[in-house]
Amino acid sequence: MWFIAGLGNPGSQYQNNRHNIGFMAVDAIYQSFSFSPWSKKFQAEIANGLINGEKTFLIKPQTFMNLSGQAIGEALRFYKSDLNHLIIIHDELDLTPGKIRVKIGGGNNGHHGIKSIDTHCGTNYCRIRLGIGHPGSKDLVHQHVLGNFTKSDKEWLPLLLETLAKSMTLLIKGDKSLFINKISQAMKNKNIR
Repeated sequence: MWFIAGLGNPGSQYQNNRHNIGFMAVDAIYQSFSFSPWSKKFQAEIANGLINGEKTFLIKPQTFMNLSGQAIGEALRFYKSDLNHLIIIHDELDLTPGKIRVKIGGGNNGHHGIKSIDTHCGTNYCRIRLGIGHPGSKDLVHQHVLGNFTKSDKEWLPLLLETLAKSMTLLIKGDKSLFINKISQAMKNKNIR
């Protein structure tokens, strides 16, 4: 059983924010596979279905970003699941827009959503980090992450989300390298480096 949680803030005013790229990715996965309708449970929106024959839950915490770990922790405890089957998708300031990195464990790098998950669940889970770029100054970070994606972001964002969603079978199978390569190649072919 797998849990794929995208991080973001609930509410229509946040839906196009850079900080909500995790929600956007989970929505793309939802569209690419056969999942149940969304329901409200564990302080989250949750849907279940199959990816590569494996039962998978999609989770969008409704606690706001900084308390994401509460919702995810509740779901993991209810289903008695461990961190080996948890995948978190979130925005990453230190990666250029359209870049992707996948890692197991590590620090939170100042990301409050990840910090909350570390506190409530532990640290040894899979993180899909999606680059949104850095505004250049620490003073501009808050405004940047809570700002909407721009017109120029539309050149790479739909392709990134679609390729990520369709490649999830590889990550569920345990082929992290091929998962990253498939997405990176798609972005490279589109001249997004």
